[in-house]
Amino acid sequence: MITQKSYTITEAEMATIKKWYVVDATDMVVGRMASEIAKVLRGKNKPQFTTHNDAGDFVIVINAEKVKFTGDKWNQKVYNWHTNHIGGIKARTAKVQMEKHPEAIVEEAVRGMLGKNTLGRAQFTKLKVFVGPTHTHEAQKPEVLKLDI
Repeated sequence: MITQKSYTITEAEMATIKKWYVVDATDMVVGRMASEIAKVLRGKNKPQFTTHNDAGDFVIVINAEKVKFTGDKWNQKVYNWHTNHIGGIKARTAKVQMEKHPEAIVEEAVRGMLGKNTLGRAQFTKLKVFVGPTHTHEAQKPEVLKLDI
């Protein structure tokens, strides 16, 4: 009797296949870009993908202040958070969020597309978002990631 065995990546193999990618967010729609970045962070673009391991790559996003929204999301989309004090619910529209923290728009979009568990939080730490065209990870020699959106 022939049985097929499932492939599971080991910790040693995971360390050797991780790459660094850089994405230029200029004129990209936030949600479409975030879903492609989430796939790379999870490792779904690799043949070694397994659901329970963190085999994804690192992603650097530059020019986060130049992203786009479709429709009237600049005025209708609201970012909420809580200050951990009584009555401390705060809210900002996407337009105000872009003025104060443009990198948070990309981070929140990608965070929402990753798992809501320990593995998802570990995968999110591999996302680095920068305002402007420069970043601090030149030593990792990142490759340009072309997104099909």
